[in-house]
Amino acid sequence: MAQDVRDILDVLRFELSFLEDGGYGRSPHAPWRPPAVFEDSPTCPNFCDPGRPHSCEKCLLIDFVPQALRGESTPCRLITINEQGQTIEDLYRTGTQVEIEEALAGWLRQQIKKIEAERGQTRPSQRTSSSITTRI
Repeated sequence: MAQDVRDILDVLRFELSFLEDGGYGRSPHAPWRPPAVFEDSPTCPNFCDPGRPHSCEKCLLIDFVPQALRGESTPCRLITINEQGQTIEDLYRTGTQVEIEEALAGWLRQQIKKIEAERGQTRPSQRTSSSITTRI
């Protein structure tokens, strides 16, 4: 597989938009099972391919998985997404779909904010009106 050249910030923003737009609702292709966070998203290199031919190590989300767990079969399930130290896998066992999506949304917003701060960026919607008017 070719190296993923997408920007992680764009990927996280897309994932948040996908989540907020109901992307993790029941799939018409598999209505009998709840959607799998990250795995059932276009973010996943194996999206819509049950054969999973692409290595998870090529996924941009792998950097959020603890180093010791990156060799697991679905490492994205092992990303810690809340302050209690729970992973997606933990929430599959103990949380509802709503709780999973709320925790995921919070984690995504936190990561986006952190990366934007590291890069010294803000999204246009986050700028103050005075900074916008000075550019016009």
